[in-house]
Amino acid sequence: MRLLGLCIAGVLCVAGRLADAQPTELRVATFNIEDVRTSDLMRDDQPRVREIAEVIQRLRPNIILLNEIAYDWPGVDGAPADVAPGQNGSRFVERYMNQSMFEGVEPIRYRAYMWPSNTGRHSGFDLDHNSRIVNDYPEPGTSDTEGNPPPQTAEGRAFGGDAWGFGTYPGQYAMALLVDERLEVMADEVRTFRLLPWRYMSSPRAPVDPETGEPWYTDEEWAAFRLSSKSHWDVPVRLPSGAVVHVLCSHPTPPAFDGPEGRNKRRNADEIRFWNDYLDNKPYIVDDEGNEGGLRRGELFIILGDLNADPKEPAWEVNAIADLLEHPLLGPDPKPTANIAIEGLDPTDTAHWGKRAD
Repeated sequence: MRLLGLCIAGVLCVAGRLADAQPTELRVATFNIEDVRTSDLMRDDQPRVREIAEVIQRLRPNIILLNEIAYDWPGVDGAPADVAPGQNGSRFVERYMNQSMFEGVEPIRYRAYMWPSNTGRHSGFDLDHNSRIVNDYPEPGTSDTEGNPPPQTAEGRAFGGDAWGFGTYPGQYAMALLVDERLEVMADEVRTFRLLPWRYMSSPRAPVDPETGEPWYTDEEWAAFRLSSKSHWDVPVRLPSGAVVHVLCSHPTPPAFDGPEGRNKRRNADEIRFWNDYLDNKPYIVDDEGNEGGLRRGELFIILGDLNADPKEPAWEVNAIADLLEHPLLGPDPKPTANIAIEGLDPTDTAHWGKRAD
């Protein structure tokens, strides 16, 4: 099992707005758990998921964002047809986090939150320019006896290439936010930006076909194309002190798996740049409920997720993550640092391929 991809953002001491409020220590983490599926979470003995839960129980964050956990749609990959979607976070909590995964390691009680993802949501367009629109996805495979997900198939990749966010079936590679029970998620004030058109950004880095010099996406495709490959979330969390921290979550597309047009590199950069614009309250921003504007000045926040970008080793000429880390409203860069040496990796690498991706 690959246990990289988990980054503890550190212990934050946050006081309430009242002068006599006691500071709250808050431990926040992000963890790419690598393609955990609904069929994995319909059981309580999946070996790899047990190991994931044990890692979290040992580190005991108060808030953790899970990347690459499927958003379950009714009837897809073993999800019950008569149950509301978005229950996989709760399944993970109930069947794994609420149980001790290792002798002497205590369970953790979390509340789980999921909102829909663009992954595996079909666009109706030939977005990957393979001269066909693939509307149907193959039945998702199940994990092997050790809990590892099955390899992708050509059929699945063809379907994912025409989805708004890559997924070989609806909901694959989504996100879940787990928050411990002493904290309050202000659910009525959560903002999601799954539907925000990429073209709304100022100077969007739209891909161009280098052979023709024409835009990669047709006018119709570009009018509908969504910025976020999964979603962007602003989740306000009230602490026992009374303070509210906005947990800003995302998982931009990898800046790879494209061609000379660089459509994924460009999208990754702009998905990251969205958070700069959100902090700057840029006027183009509108959430999925039609509410305009970014984060109000003076609000407390933390940005977390698998942003698929290393500030020291950028995958493209635009180093969007370095620009974000240098934003004047952010504190010092909370560089993740391993406390053990791993051959071939720097202490700050969070991905097994040698990048600080989280």
